[in-house]
Amino acid sequence: MARSATENREVGLLPPDDPLRVQLHNELHARPTPRIRLPALVVHLAVRHQGVSREAELEHLRRLSGLGELELDQLAGTYLRLRLSGGSLRWERHTEFSTYTLMQSLPAPETDPQEHLVVGADWLRHIPGHTLAALELVMLHGAVEEALELARPWLGPGPVVASVMGRGGHSCVVTDFRLRPSGFERMVVVAPPGTSETRAGRIAARLLEIEAYRMMALLGFPVARALRERLLGWEQTLAQITARLREADRADAELLEALEALAAQVEHAIAEHSYRFSASAAYHALVRARLAELRETPIPGTQTLGEFLQRRFSPAMATIESTASRLLALSQRIERAGALLRTRVDIALETQNQELLARLHRGQILQYQLQRTVEGLSIAAISYYVVGLLYYLFKAGKEAGLPIAPELAAGLAIPGVIAGVWWVSRRIHHQLFSRYGEPSKGS
Repeated sequence: MARSATENREVGLLPPDDPLRVQLHNELHARPTPRIRLPALVVHLAVRHQGVSREAELEHLRRLSGLGELELDQLAGTYLRLRLSGGSLRWERHTEFSTYTLMQSLPAPETDPQEHLVVGADWLRHIPGHTLAALELVMLHGAVEEALELARPWLGPGPVVASVMGRGGHSCVVTDFRLRPSGFERMVVVAPPGTSETRAGRIAARLLEIEAYRMMALLGFPVARALRERLLGWEQTLAQITARLREADRADAELLEALEALAAQVEHAIAEHSYRFSASAAYHALVRARLAELRETPIPGTQTLGEFLQRRFSPAMATIESTASRLLALSQRIERAGALLRTRVDIALETQNQELLARLHRGQILQYQLQRTVEGLSIAAISYYVVGLLYYLFKAGKEAGLPIAPELAAGLAIPGVIAGVWWVSRRIHHQLFSRYGEPSKGS
């Protein structure tokens, strides 16, 4: 009989778990798809929680009535579902933003949905953080062919975009992508009777994520536009520096200092904004993935959601990507120019060092030649003193009774003394040069 996973663990059939196994496995279930019974109203808020702690979000969630004791450890993860009287609320915390998704029954189209929320308007207004996306998703039962007519009471007159979703066209979404006086956008989903609660939840989740991720992706757009003029100035400065590299009367030290100052500015911009650009690229990929999951087909006379976003959203993302690429390319060009300039400075220093060594070498040769000249005079001087000593020696011998003429003996000894002194000097030179080598006589 097969054993369950729990029984296998109890009897020790598996090696010990990796410390991250449970966390990684449960990531698949971290944000379960909601179940939505049609007709329904889904109110979705995405707020940036920069500077907002989990404790502050917990305190705000506690203000909802009927929740009992809500503890911080229930917010230790990234997802929480709260049952309310007349609906439910989902809280999700992402890297840069938190979402609050309210699901409840649908009021009549001629009424304002904000007046029929199961949470108070004051509670919505005081959610900690700054609103980035706010969406009212109206989900109706109806025929897909009648989706545009069914959406008009909710969207009003004016142009709309619409898409038939899924294989076989199981549902349709209609929106105008406009902010209303309440601050909300509005989308209408029309699905035929019999649409399951899980399918309705998947449709809602994809549409809500498209809107939240679209806004998060666009956060890099103002940054890219603000950098445009600075980037142009930096590129022109680099072009001027590289042009001056060809000038014969260049000052390499000044150019290197200017290049290092430019590199510092560019690297500071990269360090300050690279995370924002990388995050925008990641959110853009999520938007594309969610649009692909919709499997849109067009309704004659209207644009699909993907086509509408392609018209303005994609150029904005292209601007972000090109700005990030220009920054990195500029940094690499500065690095190459700096390497070239440092090479030239090193070559100039090496040339100066070679000239200095050549002058030192010429000085050594002159000093050696002078030394040889002095050595010749030294041999004569030493010989003179040696002959003088011999003269006194011969004179002493004459006084002692030896038949010696001191002047004649000293004169005859001069050639031998000079030869001896010269020989001793050569022996000393030979020993020194055999150990250290004789300096070259070339210049």
